[in-house]
Amino acid sequence: MKCHCFNSKVMPATVGISHFRGQSGVDEYHLIVRPTEHESIEAQLDWVFLAYQDALDSIGLDTQTAVFRRFFCSDLINQAGALEARPSSNPKNQDEPCAVSWVCQSPLPPAKLSLWAYHISDPDCKLDKARQGASLILERGELSHCWTTGLTCPGAETPHSQTRGIFEEYDTFLRAQGMTLADNLIRTWFFVQNIDANYQGLVTARKEFFAEHGLTSDTHFIASTGIEGTSANPAAKILLDAYAISGVRPDQIRFLSALDHLSPTHLYGVTFERGTSIAYRDRKHILISGTASIDHQGKIMHEGDLSRQIDRTVENVEALLESGGAALKDMCVLIGYVRDPGDQTVVWERIRERFGDIPMETIVAPVCRPGWLVEIEAMAVIPASAPKLPPF
Repeated sequence: MKCHCFNSKVMPATVGISHFRGQSGVDEYHLIVRPTEHESIEAQLDWVFLAYQDALDSIGLDTQTAVFRRFFCSDLINQAGALEARPSSNPKNQDEPCAVSWVCQSPLPPAKLSLWAYHISDPDCKLDKARQGASLILERGELSHCWTTGLTCPGAETPHSQTRGIFEEYDTFLRAQGMTLADNLIRTWFFVQNIDANYQGLVTARKEFFAEHGLTSDTHFIASTGIEGTSANPAAKILLDAYAISGVRPDQIRFLSALDHLSPTHLYGVTFERGTSIAYRDRKHILISGTASIDHQGKIMHEGDLSRQIDRTVENVEALLESGGAALKDMCVLIGYVRDPGDQTVVWERIRERFGDIPMETIVAPVCRPGWLVEIEAMAVIPASAPKLPPF
């Protein structure tokens, strides 16, 4: 994994870039773009897109290679209009198909927003991608990669009923594509308005819906992050982004654990996998769920001690990566979440000191237990040689 930081010469913004190339020559890039000076949302968006384009030019990419963009926003209700007005941040833009996610989670100041972008470049062909409703579908041979963003159910009253409504809509989409939750859903992100009050409704509804669809502690769950965050609609208590793969084979998927470090999640009543790896012909993706300072019995470690929680969280992430055959050096993107805005700079500096130029962001987003001061999610890519598996 190659990572570097690109500093725009004309815009007050920085871009963290990671790059992986497999034996097939297919490239994957993650970029995180963030403004470095205070200004209006319109000005900062201009800086972000100009720096983003500048960075793409520097590595020889065009915008058509983008498959996913997430915008972390400090005040989404008031910023949605500016996002919608620009093609690259408009989820409904058909001219340049890309999965576009908006979530209200404040990035590190002075940024009012930051951008996480994922690009795939294939030297042999142009990407075959199209939008279908809330989803982007990328056709890759026998596989179809599906990113779905911004699902809400604001008409329902409770977090439980909203979660249920979201799952019903998403399950209908999957089935229309010949997929199921159990066989094809790879990862979810649940953003919860006022997580301390509303998380339990999500947990209960997800557990019930999963059980109805064959997802139990005896089978498997789904890699996930469940964190505070909101959509542009204040009536939406729950917001879902998801990633599924049509055509993926069971022998490509492995669910990760590190039982000497972290307990299975069902021991304390929640239903998600700690991580998932997906193997392809020339590479393996390792997706690490939201991970905090927890022990093998499911207990919070180092309550009230931010520094030691950071260390334990990184240790847990490292253990999960190792169970998938990867290491910290193989990470291509990292998102850190903090409960207290006063901890944001400390976490940013500690992670940057530890991981160098990896594309990363540290955002204000309380974790599902008040005692957890920090959480990290990550993705890694490692080379592989498995001629019998589908290519990426």
